[in-house]
Amino acid sequence: MEFNVISVIGLGYIGLPTAAAFAARRKKVIGVDVNQHAVDTINKGAIHIVEPELDMLVHAAVTQGYLRATVTPEPADAFLIAVPTPFLEGFKPDLSYIEAASRAIAPVLQRGNLVVLESTSPVGATEKMAAWMAELRPDLTFPHQAGESSDIRIAHCPERVLPGHVIRELVENDRVIGGATPRCSEVARELYQTFVQGECILTDARTAEMCKLTENSFRDVNIAFANELSVICDELDINVWELVRLANRHPRVNILQPGPGVGGHCIAVDPWFIVDSAPEVARLIRMARIVNDDKPRYVLDRVERAAKRFKEPVIACLGLSFKANIDDLRESPALDIARELGERFDGQVMVVEPNIRKLPASLEGKVRFCELNEALNDADVIVILVDHVQFKRVDPVRLQAKVVIDTRGLLSRG
Repeated sequence: MEFNVISVIGLGYIGLPTAAAFAARRKKVIGVDVNQHAVDTINKGAIHIVEPELDMLVHAAVTQGYLRATVTPEPADAFLIAVPTPFLEGFKPDLSYIEAASRAIAPVLQRGNLVVLESTSPVGATEKMAAWMAELRPDLTFPHQAGESSDIRIAHCPERVLPGHVIRELVENDRVIGGATPRCSEVARELYQTFVQGECILTDARTAEMCKLTENSFRDVNIAFANELSVICDELDINVWELVRLANRHPRVNILQPGPGVGGHCIAVDPWFIVDSAPEVARLIRMARIVNDDKPRYVLDRVERAAKRFKEPVIACLGLSFKANIDDLRESPALDIARELGERFDGQVMVVEPNIRKLPASLEGKVRFCELNEALNDADVIVILVDHVQFKRVDPVRLQAKVVIDTRGLLSRG
């Protein structure tokens, strides 16, 4: 198939880099997002998120006429849906964004189109996407109705990139592509081979959905081991960072680094999709989520104990994003910790986050947004929540007179 026009629905941390990757191969790309500010920013050749190299790609794509953004879906040869999939109360998957995107593109679908769900989703979401579109387009057939002879091709191809390295990994990483039928898988592979240099491995849609959930659940379980180990080491007066470094010298041991919890839209969310699908048997995965979700409370208790040493303590939280050197605050334990500290210590909490320009609404009126030097000068207690490069450059001498709670091992790892 020829894919002359590609539409990407959702221009966030995955959708926009993906749109730019296609545009860089001189494909006409129409980006769609409900956020008017994001649309306007992109159409000016700028970006509304932080991701290395993305600004240059988007500027070139827009300037050369290969990428434009809009709030209304338009006809295309292929549609990629990359919208959020959060969870509801009780950790139930929220597919409302996928449903809204599916219903939005349904009116402009044409025979021969390919629709790929990139959003990380619970098993069966791709089938639901097809059903939502079929409901609005009885004049077209979909794989669950007509198999290989359907008018519309359907597939699931989850992203597997690391924030801060998205541009490189989109191109280099292998992709798992799960079609509603074998032919759907093959057509989707043709699309991704436009820019993917890694191997495109074909399977069915349900296996592709479960593969992404499995990858992130594997990491979550391993992080939970590290986080639980850090709490045990605190009890036993052992430096967990040195312990992990020594244990990892074993040729078959690779313990991950502990932290203040687990954040991001993937690892902190995806395991719950598996638990929701098989609640009676997903015991280890559930317990890992509980361990990681409980780590911020443990950090808060440590900060509170440290603050009691001072009559009117000033606390500085270094970092809000869920990982280093990005602006992504989704499911960030650092954000939750800063918010809770702001509520416990009214007017006494400072926050440093070099990758954002203003505080999120959840912190407004609770903490004071400041620069790093100001925090280092004024704070009694410094809580290192994210290992941003700016924090790594701090002279340890400046911290000697402070009470430092280092949840990232910045001082121990160098």
